[in-house]
Amino acid sequence: MNYRAIFNTIGKIAIILAVLMTIPTVLALCLGENSWWVLLVTVGISLVIGLAFTFAIRPKTRAIFSKEGLIIVALSWIYVSAIGALPFVISGAIPNYIDAFFETCSGFSTTGATILTGAQIDSMYVTDKALLFWRSFTHWIGGMGVIVFLMAFESGSSNRGMHVLRAEMPGPTVDKIVPRARSTAQILYLLYIGFTAVEIIALIIAGMPVFDSFVHAFGTAGTGGFGVRSDSIASYNAACQWIIAVFMVIFGINFNLYYLWILRKFKEAFKSQELWIFIGIIVVATTAVSIDLALADLPFIGGAGDAVRHSAFQVASFISTTGYSSIPSSAGDINIFPLLSKGLLFLLMFIGGCAGSTGGGLKVSRVALLCLAVRKELRRVLHPRNATAVKFEGKTVSDETLNGVARYFGLYMLILAVAFAVLCFDSGKGLDVLSNMTAAVSCLNNIGPAYGVAAGGYYMYNWFSKLVLSFAMLIGRLEIYPIILTFAPSTWIRR
Repeated sequence: MNYRAIFNTIGKIAIILAVLMTIPTVLALCLGENSWWVLLVTVGISLVIGLAFTFAIRPKTRAIFSKEGLIIVALSWIYVSAIGALPFVISGAIPNYIDAFFETCSGFSTTGATILTGAQIDSMYVTDKALLFWRSFTHWIGGMGVIVFLMAFESGSSNRGMHVLRAEMPGPTVDKIVPRARSTAQILYLLYIGFTAVEIIALIIAGMPVFDSFVHAFGTAGTGGFGVRSDSIASYNAACQWIIAVFMVIFGINFNLYYLWILRKFKEAFKSQELWIFIGIIVVATTAVSIDLALADLPFIGGAGDAVRHSAFQVASFISTTGYSSIPSSAGDINIFPLLSKGLLFLLMFIGGCAGSTGGGLKVSRVALLCLAVRKELRRVLHPRNATAVKFEGKTVSDETLNGVARYFGLYMLILAVAFAVLCFDSGKGLDVLSNMTAAVSCLNNIGPAYGVAAGGYYMYNWFSKLVLSFAMLIGRLEIYPIILTFAPSTWIRR
């Protein structure tokens, strides 16, 4: 185990966090808000920790293998969540540290679940825009990944950095776009920055205020969902809602395909089975929800156009795991949707975006492989002597890969069951089974919104439940293994 390389890398992450946090600090100074000194203190704390780890713990070798990659990713994400919570605590915006940790885990993991009430968000929009900016900026940082950011700009990144890249990027597999891991990280971030900038410009043109355009673009890019108004996206015009809906889908697609499009390899890109399954699910779900909403006679549905817009927005929001809402606060929340629509959206929570996107969930490719594995097993039962090969994305899928996906799904369901049981045991007053189940599913899949009482926010949960949900969000974002293995004692034993 290369302990020095692990903690040296975490030190660099601490420095990067300090640098990134200077952006909301400068914003607070420009806006004349008192939170500037709070953010500056946090910058100082992270910088001191980062410099100490970076220069006092120098690795003898920079060899990074799979085990080190998993530990680096897990500890880095825990660190940024723990330090990133300090501005909220010190400023008094979220005085309880566990609440602030939950909020920051939700931000960096791009979940969007919040313990803030609508009134608190509206109040912060008036007095603490810089803190709201930091809250949404964590989505943008976490969307592509803090380690990917380090690899993109660190000149010393070696090819072994692919172990770290694979540990942080979501999906059953992560392929190199180009031979070097550092170049892959740079390409990913250039695409990420480019799409974010285009969305910001589009929202400003559509009439959204500049500040709001930035924070909502951060939330969309990271598929996070933190808003700056109590009604999320509902109070903005239809054009802004359509723009955000389109970009939620864009950020839910595998970024490798965008690189192929840049290289004009359109035929290769459009051969992606995962892409067409993803688009197909969106079209079918949007159609079904549109019809269901049109027949439900809801107060905010004035006709077919409104039904299509709200259904497309919510479908894009749930399958991309962003979690924004277009439902007016005067009408209620997601609970007002008819049963069929809520059921379909609940299923989309599990599917999530494509592998290699910023979306959460099981991922479309993993769900597809599970279905193919089930079909193979059924054929084996019917025709035991016939060997059936499973093909996906034009390649034969090995039994090892299929077994790996099945094991991942089994572990995923076990974690979900444990989280649900904890919530039921430790629930606050007024919570029910529906709220606890959807809250567990939402946090593990990095969605944000829940049904029942929890649809209004997670502030009613007890401190232990909030900690469990916080780690469920990190487990979901890092796809289980980094967090689980980091806390396993056997991982740290020298071999």
